[in-house]
Amino acid sequence: MKILIVDDHPVLRAGLAALLGQARAGSTIIEAGNAAEAFKQVDLYPDLDIVILDLVLPDMGGLSVLAEFGRRCPGLPVIVLSSSEDPQGARRALSQGALGYVPKSASQNTLSAAIELVMSGEIYVPPMLLNEVAGVHRNASSESMPPLLTERQIQVLRHLDLGQPNKTIAFKLGLSEKTVKAHITAILKALHARNRTHAVSLGRLAGLI
Repeated sequence: MKILIVDDHPVLRAGLAALLGQARAGSTIIEAGNAAEAFKQVDLYPDLDIVILDLVLPDMGGLSVLAEFGRRCPGLPVIVLSSSEDPQGARRALSQGALGYVPKSASQNTLSAAIELVMSGEIYVPPMLLNEVAGVHRNASSESMPPLLTERQIQVLRHLDLGQPNKTIAFKLGLSEKTVKAHITAILKALHARNRTHAVSLGRLAGLI
């Protein structure tokens, strides 16, 4: 496995590289101290498996770096490792395409678990964000919360959760494939999701499925 660590603090970066090297024997750990170096490493190592990204970099905002990673290599998973434990920051990072958000205060085991989850095609959502979402659902009435999706879109999302293709979803719901495709496009837009898998994970987080 090839892991790129992007952080402007050399000591933290080296410590993280050592920890990941020990936890994941045989892995190649690549380091970058800023966004420009990170993009150079991406060009040098097109077979990177995952990126661990600090959002505070000296030459470019972290969310902009996320967007650029998405543009350059949309299939490359990125986990944000941040000093912030603000749920809003975590939500912004996930909505911009990060597949995981891990506070720097978390344990090594948490980061390793996040890497495993992301590499298996899932999204790692930090407990602080899950707790916030749970609190919102406990404290707010359904009338006070505008729906993210229509009922039909939620039905389509549930079928996406089952891994069904558009043709099967169309048959199950009595719709045309063109209509199913339009619903999926609307779902991705409403949830700020990068793809179907991302939409399903965000739908679970929001309590929609």
